Amino acid sequence: MFAATFLVLSASYPQQRATGWFGLTYVFGLFAPLSELGVRFGDTPLLFAGISYSALVLSSACFVRGVSVLADRPVRREVILAIIFLAAAGRVSLDDAMRNTIGYGLIYQFPFAAFMLTCAIVAVGAVRRTRDPMWAALGVVTAASASYFAIKPFFAAAFGSGKSMRDYSASSYALFSQAVGGVLIIMAGLAVLLMVVRSVLRYTRDESETDQLTCVANRRGFERRAVRRMAASRRDGDPMAAIMLDLDHFKQVNDRYGHATGDAVLYAVAQAMCRTVPRDALVARLGGEEFVALLSRTTLRGASLTAEAIRRAVGGLGDHLPPVTVSGGIAELRPNDTLVTLLDRADRRAYEAKQAGRDRIYPALSREI
Repeated sequence: MFAATFLVLSASYPQQRATGWFGLTYVFGLFAPLSELGVRFGDTPLLFAGISYSALVLSSACFVRGVSVLADRPVRREVILAIIFLAAAGRVSLDDAMRNTIGYGLIYQFPFAAFMLTCAIVAVGAVRRTRDPMWAALGVVTAASASYFAIKPFFAAAFGSGKSMRDYSASSYALFSQAVGGVLIIMAGLAVLLMVVRSVLRYTRDESETDQLTCVANRRGFERRAVRRMAASRRDGDPMAAIMLDLDHFKQVNDRYGHATGDAVLYAVAQAMCRTVPRDALVARLGGEEFVALLSRTTLRGASLTAEAIRRAVGGLGDHLPPVTVSGGIAELRPNDTLVTLLDRADRRAYEAKQAGRDRIYPALSREI
């Protein structure tokens, strides 16, 4: 079920690169219980034991890779390959006559403890950066898994794991070991699945709230975020202002140069706005050639200065694009304002700017501010 879920997510959302690694984790993991059946009932138990061990090592390696990609902190490939090499060399060196010794168990369990410890380190780093409780939960699960694999050799030596792999598969120790391991595997799988689903939902929401042409927020995304920012501004007693901008005679640009050039102009205007406004400003394309910027902790005068800077930036987009100008209006948040009334007041100012000859911002600094 985990393998199918992650592979479907990987196929549906290829930008979620971690899902492919988690899918491989459980695809490889499937071979372990199937091989255990071969160990117990087959004629070549050593072959199936090798397949089972290899499958678990590869599964663990893929899980580490998936966790590191999900955290956007890739673990160096050399580290993963080194653990795999040491696991293979250690497994080949083991002699079944040494079963039920601590040394045998430490060598056998080394790769699993090392991989889970690596995951725990990645998770701790993610918690420090994001303060995300889900990463904290994964850190606890992977740390518990690392500890579990580290102490298994001592339990095997104390209680016995059978004189051979076939004896092990029928022992009470195997039942205990695989039951606990299964619970930890499910917990880890659920933790990363929840984080992947959350990431997918965020991606889907961001995609639906982003204007695909200009790469700034669309009307839906702007309204959702703007309402929250207005509430925060009122709560903290900070000023806030809105800038409404409309490209002048934009239809003539499309008619004369074509829609591809018009689209390039819209993208360039949006990016010029993003470069000019403060980093925490909210920039959006409301539709057509109409743009808006919501500025937190900004007075009417500050918004006017920013709007003038945008107007000058739009006037110099570059020789590769036709010259365009913008007309804009600004409005400061009032105690009884809603988002609609704030934008309506800024829009009316932008209309006045157009009526006064275009390529200007209203109210002008020299007139009313």
